[in-house]
Formats: sequence, structure tokens, C-alpha cells
Amino acid sequence: MTTAFLFPGQGAQAVGMGADAYAGFAAARAVFDEADAALGMPLTRLILEGPAVELTRTENAQPAILCVSVALLRAAEERLGPAAPAPAFAAGHSVGEYAALVAAGALSLADGVRLARTRGELMQAACDETPSGMAALIGLTLEPALRACEGTGAQVANVNSAEQIVIGGPNAALEQAVANAKAAGARRAIPLDVAGAFHTEAMRPAQAGLERALSGAALARPSAPVVANTTALPIDEPEALREELAAQLCGCVHWSRSVEYMASAGVARFVEFGPGKTLAGLVKRIVPGASALAVPDLDAIGAL
Repeated sequence: MTTAFLFPGQGAQAVGMGADAYAGFAAARAVFDEADAALGMPLTRLILEGPAVELTRTENAQPAILCVSVALLRAAEERLGPAAPAPAFAAGHSVGEYAALVAAGALSLADGVRLARTRGELMQAACDETPSGMAALIGLTLEPALRACEGTGAQVANVNSAEQIVIGGPNAALEQAVANAKAAGARRAIPLDVAGAFHTEAMRPAQAGLERALSGAALARPSAPVVANTTALPIDEPEALREELAAQLCGCVHWSRSVEYMASAGVARFVEFGPGKTLAGLVKRIVPGASALAVPDLDAIGAL
């Protein structure tokens, strides 16, 4: 069965995530240990013990989610051995794209967690500079959501499924766009618990710093194409991957189109490695009938 590997983004973090993989598999412990060494900080202790208020800080949550996602993948590979599935594609939502690149061998784990940490620090600084936020619109499709943002300064940040659109922007702009969306028929507008408006122009102050960090990272051709957030098309050229990581900072995450592309290319099974089950749930809505399995713990590895 043709398989794609998926990796979640910020918001999936929880204290204790990955604990059973850490305890049960040497390959997973090696990921945690390497992440600690690369960052020069006890990321493992923060992941396993908290406190939650520190883990959820953007500069901590992003490398933590990457670390746990890759650790779960390595635990699955250790447990399943030759029976472990090989993906035809990899894709990650927002910072999950960095995990996808690590999983596909295009980016080292050390560079991945360092880039995720730097990205988080830069994004937090941009959030501090311009107070902003995000809201998930339920029951509104893309075109009305785009119109709701017109003239407000808010933008569509994530297209997660046909009727789950996330918008973001400076606080006043977001408030106006939400009001427009409700007037256009959105059933609900759910404020997201994030530091600011990721994947919008509110992150522009972070752009130059992230590009400098990316210029110093070694990128290789991935073992499987990575489906890009900004275009929903596969990339396997290192420089194109570097450009994608820079572009998605302020660019919309086209998750629904990414999943649709992989399904159209023959993918019948989607496996999400990382905390939570959000992406697997979205797959079931985007491609009814597709196999979608979340692997947030060891029990799920057995199912795989």
C-alpha cells in the first residue's frame, strides 16, 4: 500500500509526549539525546516533566514537537524492522515540515532542532512586536474566508480542510475579519491558543533572521519527495526545500491541497508520527475512505 508520512505542527505539544518511546526504544532515546546535545539544553526533561507553561513557549514547543515526532518514527522503525513502511511522500504542517525533512534524510536532526528553536525564537519576537492572533473558522469555505479578510489586514493562514480555514493577523484586524466571517455564514470562529499570527505578514520581522539560519544549514535530496506547505506540490531539490522553509514562515499552509495531491498520486495510507491525532483526523475529512493512522505512542506503533 502506497504510504505517506505526516508530521504535526505547534499546538500538539503536551508534557509527557513520547515518554513511552523514550523508555522503550534505544532509537527514540538517541533522538532525545541528540536534540539535547544540539541545543545545549535539557529539552528531554522539559518534554517529559514540563512545566507546561515553558513547553508551550514557541521557541520550546517547535523543537520539542520535532524531537518527539522523529523519536516516534525511529521507535516504529526499530520495532517493525524490515516490515516498516517506506513512504512515497512526506509532509508536515508548519514546523512539522522540518520533521518531514529530517525523516526523509534531507536535514540532520541536529540542524532540524536548531532551526526549529531559532524559528520559534524569531516568531516569538515578531509576536512581541505586533500583538496578533489566529482563529479557526468552522463551516466556511476558502473563497468566503478570503473575502472576509479583504481590507482588514488579516489573512488566511491555514487551509486545513474544505470547511476548516484558519485566519490570522494583528488583533484588531483579526477581530474585524472574524466578524465578517460570521456575517458570511461561519458557524463558529474559535480563537487559537498561539502566541501570534503564524503564516501571515505579522511574521515578516522574523524573515531575514530565518533566512540567515537556513543559509547555514546543510540540505540534501530527500529519500522521498516532501510536499510543500505553500504550493501543495512535491519538492526534492535541496535549494527548493530551503526556499520553501523560508516562504512558509509568512505563507499560507495549504494542508487540504497537500493531502489531495498525495491521494491523487496514489497514496492510500497516511501515517502521522507525533503527538496528537489532528492530521490523521483531517485526512479522513479531506479524503474519505483513505487509511489514516496516528502514531502518538507505542500502542499505535503496534497497530501500524
